[in-house]
Amino acid sequence: MHEFTDRTWLWFASALYFAGFVLGTIGVLRDQRLSRASVYVTIALGFLVQTFGMYLRGLAVHGCPIGNTFEIFQFTAWSATALYLVIGPTFRLSLLGYFACCLSAALTLVSLSVPSWDAVIRVNLFGGNPWIEFHAALALFSYGVFGLLGLTSTMYLLQFYSLKNRNLRGFFAFLPSIVDLDHISYRLLTFGVVLMTASLLVGSRYWLMHSARVEPVKMISTVVVWCAYAAALTLRWRGVLIAKRLAIVCISLFVAALLSLGPVSYNFKNVPQRTAPGPR
Repeated sequence: MHEFTDRTWLWFASALYFAGFVLGTIGVLRDQRLSRASVYVTIALGFLVQTFGMYLRGLAVHGCPIGNTFEIFQFTAWSATALYLVIGPTFRLSLLGYFACCLSAALTLVSLSVPSWDAVIRVNLFGGNPWIEFHAALALFSYGVFGLLGLTSTMYLLQFYSLKNRNLRGFFAFLPSIVDLDHISYRLLTFGVVLMTASLLVGSRYWLMHSARVEPVKMISTVVVWCAYAAALTLRWRGVLIAKRLAIVCISLFVAALLSLGPVSYNFKNVPQRTAPGPR
């Protein structure tokens, strides 16, 4: 009897995320108000299935599954979905679920479709050091927060366009108010920067004590991403970077953060690894 592997469960999760995206698209095309319950349930089921798949991968690698590009993309999608499941009902943002489905489906499907990203599986990546594992998990969870920030920023630009052109029909009628989107984006930006700051503080001790084991490119990429988001938060707090400009910056920064995930694959030296048996 065939036994489902971690990748099999992750494929199931991607299918559920994509199903939520399709349901949302159909609702938008028919000019029907999105059902928060149906979208939320679909995302929640996808999240549970993805969590189980990540759990199986964690058992296989003896730690948090963030040892290669495939796992990092999966963890980022998982983080963004987890945050949406918490804040979505709080702010009653039904359309945010639609965008969250799109983001999670894109990240998971792309990572599953590129075999080379999962060609090498690193085992016991952190050498039993819980603090450096905690640092890595916090850093990647902040990427999930920034992913959700990118979605709310996209919604802000769409709402800005609709108000400027006085088009409040169809898809634009489902968008939250521009004031609510601005407040939510500000909170997400703050939360993401706080998480990443905590991650860097936790990891700084390890970097100082074991600098020979840390890839300079990885460390520099992480610090650059943090500096960019911290600068955006500071400028927003001072009222310099606001409204449309802030939304554009947040979207651009998340794209740049995704591009930096290659160097941030935690390519430590002398880490035990095995070749993956191929896509399953």
